[in-house]
Amino acid sequence: MGLGGISVWQMLILLAVVVLVFGTKKLKNVGQDLGDAVKSFRGAMAAGDKGAEPSDPAQIEPAAPRPVVTPSAQAKSQAGAAPAAGRDRKTEWPNS
Repeated sequence: MGLGGISVWQMLILLAVVVLVFGTKKLKNVGQDLGDAVKSFRGAMAAGDKGAEPSDPAQIEPAAPRPVVTPSAQAKSQAGAAPAAGRDRKTEWPNS
């Protein structure tokens, strides 16, 4: 038994079919492109880690407190609000 129920022989046959279909030159180019992409990704992650967070917790700015809106306060604020211009119940619900 190999990886996920695939035996070693099945993986070798699959590899042979891939080489026959794509050819060694194209597979070499794909491998190089994939390696370059991984290397670039690692470099970007390392650069992002350096400037992402300040090392001193005192440098971190606290978040501004958000106002708490209760359902009753929200209903009161919407009760006095003017209806949208040009919209009434008859135009929205023709069957009512």
